[in-house]
Amino acid sequence: MSYPRMMRVRQNFEAPTVDDITGTVHEQVARLNLASKVKSGDSVAISVGSRGIANIALIVKSLVAELKTLGAAPFLVPAMGSHGGGVAENQRKIIESYGVTEEYTEAPIKASMETVEVGQTEDGVPVLFDKFAFEAKHVAVVGRVKPHTGFVGEIESGLHKMMLIGLGKHKGASLYHGAIVHYNWDRIVRSVGRAVIEKCGVLLGLGIVENQYDQTARIEAVAPDKFVEREKELLKMAKKWMPRLPFEDIDLLIVDKIGKNISGAGMDTNVIGRKFNDHSAVDGEYPRITRIYVRDLTDETHGNASGVGMAEYVHKKAIDKMNREATYINCMTGNAPSGAAIPITFDNDRKALDAALKTVGLIEPADSKVVRIHDTLDLGEILVSEAYSSEIEKKEELSILGPVRDLEFDHSGNLNGF
Repeated sequence: MSYPRMMRVRQNFEAPTVDDITGTVHEQVARLNLASKVKSGDSVAISVGSRGIANIALIVKSLVAELKTLGAAPFLVPAMGSHGGGVAENQRKIIESYGVTEEYTEAPIKASMETVEVGQTEDGVPVLFDKFAFEAKHVAVVGRVKPHTGFVGEIESGLHKMMLIGLGKHKGASLYHGAIVHYNWDRIVRSVGRAVIEKCGVLLGLGIVENQYDQTARIEAVAPDKFVEREKELLKMAKKWMPRLPFEDIDLLIVDKIGKNISGAGMDTNVIGRKFNDHSAVDGEYPRITRIYVRDLTDETHGNASGVGMAEYVHKKAIDKMNREATYINCMTGNAPSGAAIPITFDNDRKALDAALKTVGLIEPADSKVVRIHDTLDLGEILVSEAYSSEIEKKEELSILGPVRDLEFDHSGNLNGF
């Protein structure tokens, strides 16, 4: 088969960046004047999630230091629903793999899957909360604010989701995703969020927004009574700054790696244009991608292949690394079982590309519009096929970084480098 020739392209974003993480956390926490609310020795549970947030270890360490300055006794709680197969020790290992360790942050980690029912919403939905966090005097909710991979609203992924899905643990996450079937995301996220703030000692939120290069763009401390108001605004920033693919139509998207540290959906549906349908964009959704090929899983996902079901093709090495139990638990908890479906699987890249390029329509393989990315977070530099040459010339935000090259495969039939 004659493959399309590829070239390296850089997307030039105007990306705000927080240069002084520790100083920014200090300034933001100081704004809330917490000295009157925190007494010496008060315990504070800090939520730490499963996403690969830039600078998360330093952000948490800085928050720990600020709380200790107030005389508090902070500790860390893994807050990630069913990630890690719904096993407490696995969840602890996940945050430690991000550098969020007891030694580095100077705060103990308390991991448990036990929850406490703290009340019910007006719809009769039980409100569940992490046992250790509920027993603490205060709770600090730390989370990245970004568009959700499955729901649309003024509040999507962020502080509210961390209170529900993260600190609700496996049992709470499963319960709320089930409740969303009967009500809707916005109603559940607001009603459960209100109950958590009222009954679980929420002291503050620390909202994190990232730029297009997967760097920290904003850190904002938020008072509990301002969670709804500020999360709406932070979400607008996140949508403005989120990375995107620069083309509306793609015949084949090659994704080197997917994983829970990249996105709750393995690969961000807002990036690949499959937020509402696993295998095609709906009207008005972009990009329109005909076929997706996934090559591998990230190490940080610990075998959780959630989202692989959105691809049409997958490399065998990704499936070999797949922890099916963890993947199934996570996808069923999120009420999205199709995310765990295993696509057509190939032993090497050459076989996968041969198959994929035959199923993109009435297009010669060499003329196909192909894009290759590291993952859906890292879109600063991408590889694109020669068919995009005329489009690139019209886009000032794109720069070609090197000559057009043939695809190169190693002796096993796998693609060389990136």
